[in-house]
Amino acid sequence: MITQEIFDNQTLAQSEFEECVDHLADAVAPEIEIDSVPDELGELYRVWNSYHLLGTFYQNLEGKWVAQPCNSDKRPCCDTPELAQLFIIAVNGLLVADVA
Repeated sequence: MITQEIFDNQTLAQSEFEECVDHLADAVAPEIEIDSVPDELGELYRVWNSYHLLGTFYQNLEGKWVAQPCNSDKRPCCDTPELAQLFIIAVNGLLVADVA
């Protein structure tokens, strides 16, 4: 039988653990933001890590999303805007795979 004291200790330990994990995640995970600016052919979307521009992407006339990372000459066409964002983030070395 679990006593109230054991339950309270487990609850406190779990809360402290979750707080520690949140703190570590904040320190490790990059803060990625997306905004857009009007362009003569539509919207130009920008991918930021804090105040560093990582790249831009836009939708071309064929409906594909063209990713333009700042530190690469590659300009892949992606099927979705999310894939364009992921490509830009990955090229900048900020994408971490979960292998678990």
